[in-house]
Amino acid sequence: MTAPPGTPARWAGVLFDLDGTLVDSAPDLAGAANDMREARGLPPRPYGALRPVVGSGARGMVGAAFGVAPGEPGFEALRDEFLARYEARMTRLTRVFDAAWPLLDALDARGIPWGIVTNKAERFAAPLAQALGLVPRAAALVAGDTTPHAKPHPAPLLEGARRLGCEPTHCAYVGDDLRDVQAGRAAGMATVAAAWGYLGLGEALEAWGADHRIDAPAELLHLPGLA
Repeated sequence: MTAPPGTPARWAGVLFDLDGTLVDSAPDLAGAANDMREARGLPPRPYGALRPVVGSGARGMVGAAFGVAPGEPGFEALRDEFLARYEARMTRLTRVFDAAWPLLDALDARGIPWGIVTNKAERFAAPLAQALGLVPRAAALVAGDTTPHAKPHPAPLLEGARRLGCEPTHCAYVGDDLRDVQAGRAAGMATVAAAWGYLGLGEALEAWGADHRIDAPAELLHLPGLA
């Protein structure tokens, strides 16, 4: 695939989404939701029903586990309980995707700075990235509350590029959700859809309008911006 018009021949930095792109956090997120159901004497929801909505955070998990949406009675209490339960167990089963480590090693070897831009609040993102060994290797960690706006607004990505020391148009953003592509495009970055991620329950990945699709992390190294 050729580089999109206006995309520099080489990327000076790469930014990644966290959940579903660099790390598989679904087991602990789903676990927190099912811990809540167990506490209420309810059977667990199947993992396959919870995994796709991981990218929607507490809103998606509470909705999938209890059928309660923001603005409905009881949502805020369920959300707060979910976040507390998740915080207590968020490193129990969560791991960096095995195939992501060689990619990060390759970027380091090439001297290409990389960072993380996530909608996860800093109270979760920072300790999780530290526990998994992504910090201090990452040159940037921008959480969902680092800037006044979260994705799909471009502000977090622009802050990530600033911390990498790169012009946004010289960066790529890799993510597994439509809002990652929307944020990347709004920031003027090359966008890469990570097909191994959670992908959500909305439009199919092919409809997101990403500049590139990769089915495994190593494929990033063969895209025009890095090849």
